[in-house]
Amino acid sequence: MKWFLAAIATCALLPRIYCASTDIEWCYHLADCNDTRWPTIVPKYCNGSRQSPINIVSANAETNDKLTEFTFYNYSSTTALKSIQNTGKTVKVSFDSGVKVSGGDLSETYDSLQFHLHWGNGSSVPGSEHTVDGKQYPMELHIVNLKSSYNGNTTLGIADSEGLAALGFFIEVMDGNATGSPASWKTLTSYLQNITNAGTSVDMTSGLTLDALLEGVDRTKYYRYLGSLTTPTCNEAVVWTVFKDSIKVSKDLIDLFSTSVYFNTSKNSEFMTDVYRSVQGNELRVTTQATSAGVSIPASFSLALTALSLVLLKF
Repeated sequence: MKWFLAAIATCALLPRIYCASTDIEWCYHLADCNDTRWPTIVPKYCNGSRQSPINIVSANAETNDKLTEFTFYNYSSTTALKSIQNTGKTVKVSFDSGVKVSGGDLSETYDSLQFHLHWGNGSSVPGSEHTVDGKQYPMELHIVNLKSSYNGNTTLGIADSEGLAALGFFIEVMDGNATGSPASWKTLTSYLQNITNAGTSVDMTSGLTLDALLEGVDRTKYYRYLGSLTTPTCNEAVVWTVFKDSIKVSKDLIDLFSTSVYFNTSKNSEFMTDVYRSVQGNELRVTTQATSAGVSIPASFSLALTALSLVLLKF
């Protein structure tokens, strides 16, 4: 049965309260509205020259000394995660006000609004949006942020070439045969059974933090480029940060995303799988920190090594 879920550009990325009433027919799973059709459905942006996601070629990433550490506000808060929703396109977690991010060469402080996920079909069929050197990961988590100066006005945000900042985190299977790990992700996935049908949402109880979900990721090491929303209308308004380290999650928990929630309802739809946009052909400028970022070698130590090398050369 042909199925379209009406949505505006930012509905998949931003909280529902910010979405306009314009209907855009797009999907992931049907031939007449999947991502191969988006440039035709929404040609103004989805056919643009700054489209995301991309394949990041690590060897081509240019060094940028301005890519300093981020400051994360309330990422440790046990009450920041307010609700979780099956949007019909993804699973989205909305945040309380006061969650923010700054630094990292962002032009100003950004309000963190929500995160959502992209996945393939189980842990063995990858579904991350970005790839690195051609490698696609099982899942990808995106934290969506809006310039604080816009006071929640996403219309202004998507009209600004750097109005939004997206933080991308790869997710892959942890080593070993662990199940239900880490505990933070076991808690997160426990909500999936309550949002199986599209449009359903539930409030989240206190206790789970963003820091816990991002555990194990060195948030000082990342790639940066200017791109777009990865869903229609694909506005080219996003400062992308893609972290180099991945979040490690046990196989059984990753598999739950493709076996628990539906595109529509359990009665007349299929499980939500392959919810990602393919990499785009744009060759965009990607920057990163120097290889030795964060490592400082004192000049005195460097001179000592030089002197030692000269001595050894005499033998």
